[in-house]
Amino acid sequence: MLAKAKEEWEQEIVDKQAEKERYLSERITPLHTSGLSLSQLQDLCRELHEKVEIVDEERYDIEAKCNHNTREIKDLKIKVLDLRGKFKRPPLRRVRVSADAMLRALLGSKHKVSMDLRANLKSVKKEDTEKERPVEVGDWRKNVEAMSGMEGRKKMFDAAKSPTGQ
Repeated sequence: MLAKAKEEWEQEIVDKQAEKERYLSERITPLHTSGLSLSQLQDLCRELHEKVEIVDEERYDIEAKCNHNTREIKDLKIKVLDLRGKFKRPPLRRVRVSADAMLRALLGSKHKVSMDLRANLKSVKKEDTEKERPVEVGDWRKNVEAMSGMEGRKKMFDAAKSPTGQ
């Protein structure tokens, strides 16, 4: 597997080199200086110097923009770090919202049905719950002694079976 990766890497290097040579041959024409007079050679040098100056100016402009952007990025990173340190997030508070208000917030003006959840609940009176459990006031020791052992369990079992509770 490593041998295959090495071969692919070497092939990639060869391909890059061939691409570079092809690009340079398209962009740069070879200089023909043989048979030129002194004035023609001087004109050729001037043209080449002008081209070099243009390329240098472009390179300098791009480099200046790049440096400016890097400084701006650093400044913004510092500002972000400063803002993170100064402000604390406030603790969230529990907000009680009724079902109607929640549906209005979610659905907007479309919501016309009121959801009264308490209307569907059964009403239970306190008197009914008190009547179901008669409270016996007595000596708790007698009750514990009576319910201890198998006899007490049998009494509890029999009491659960009978509908009157006796």
